[in-house]
Amino acid sequence: MESENKGNVLMLKYEVGRMLGKGTFAKVYYARNLKTSQSVAIKVIEKDKVMMGGLNDQIKREISVMRLVRHPNIVELYEVMATKSKIYFVLEYAKGGELFDKVAKGKLKEDVARKYFKQLITSVDFCHSRGVYHRDLKPENILLDENENLKISDFGLSALAESRRQDGLLHTTCGTPAYVAPEVISRKGYDGAKADIWSCGVILFVLMAGYLPFHDPNLMEVYRKIRKAEFKCPNWFPLEVRRLLVRILDPNPNTRITITKIMEIPWFRKGIDGGMNGNGKEPQAETDRRETNAVSDSQIINMIEKGQDIRKLMNLNAFGLISLSDGFDLSGMFEETDHKRETRFISSQPAYTIIAKLEEIASFIKLKVKKKDCGRLEMEGTKLGKRGVLAIDAEIFELTPLFNLVEMRKASGDTLEYHELWKQDIRPALNDIIWAWQGEQQQH
Repeated sequence: MESENKGNVLMLKYEVGRMLGKGTFAKVYYARNLKTSQSVAIKVIEKDKVMMGGLNDQIKREISVMRLVRHPNIVELYEVMATKSKIYFVLEYAKGGELFDKVAKGKLKEDVARKYFKQLITSVDFCHSRGVYHRDLKPENILLDENENLKISDFGLSALAESRRQDGLLHTTCGTPAYVAPEVISRKGYDGAKADIWSCGVILFVLMAGYLPFHDPNLMEVYRKIRKAEFKCPNWFPLEVRRLLVRILDPNPNTRITITKIMEIPWFRKGIDGGMNGNGKEPQAETDRRETNAVSDSQIINMIEKGQDIRKLMNLNAFGLISLSDGFDLSGMFEETDHKRETRFISSQPAYTIIAKLEEIASFIKLKVKKKDCGRLEMEGTKLGKRGVLAIDAEIFELTPLFNLVEMRKASGDTLEYHELWKQDIRPALNDIIWAWQGEQQQH
């Protein structure tokens, strides 16, 4: 499998077998612990690709999150190992594959759908109790074990409570369009727990119907339906399920049903035997089963960071990219807005070059720079203007490995002062890193 292996044995501990799946930055293999004969899944991550893709924070977050959420219905991270070139996640092996494969064959029986929904809700509730929000719940990220019990996986897009800004909300637009809550699309901040609940409602609909509640060939029409919570339950849905879905798929997060209230509904409680997680087990933190000779998480994180000088970029997914496009601005769907004080351009330069250029410009026009996460910069003046101190936000998004989109906007201060500074100093200084301006005709 890898150059660090002797034959198909990894680290003298795991006999590696067939590939289970692959993505852009990782491959997942079936393996067997040579000492205990336990089946595991090993996620192999290429460190150079992590560095190139600016995914350091995502890897560190995934390690931290999976240590926090040990639960019978969540895939367990047994240990993390590393070599000079690769990172290895040794994970619980879910023999039953993805829930998506089961749903793809058609709708499930009510009792089966209820069982999975119970397990999903109680495990998500457990995550929230630990300050973890998954943010990408969908059947493709839910696995099944040999006993047909649900196992949530893929916490790569999850967020911790401390990720919230001062307004108490999360602001990163992520997830899968068909399962994402309307407030996430709006890009105005959202409650991670309430957004996860919405996704659980979409999953329940899919389990019972065999298809998505919000679907249309036109992605913009999908967004409109999500925003309006415009869906229709099939005639075979029980009345209790219909009523529950209306309360979960509530476009207003403030009135959306909570997990506590979901658990009190008779339809949800039907058939519960013992524990509230749908398989008779009480949710609880399990013993940490890391091997004593494994590399510690802190060492892994240090290895990820060592020698690295690249800023993490927020990868734009389908709806993120569309919501940033002039012709497909979603903001008008959600609220009335003033004329935008923002400009966007595309650059073929890497993130660190763009950041260096912005820092150079800030120094020239006497603005101080505050570095932020996810490729964000804030440039702030030192003098009080007509309408307070001028501040300019810049955010870098990865469109493809070769192109980045940069959005610059006035965060505070006098608009006229901002436009004069932009026209006379900032825009001309950016010309050597610009590949194309977005909406060029609006810049003249």
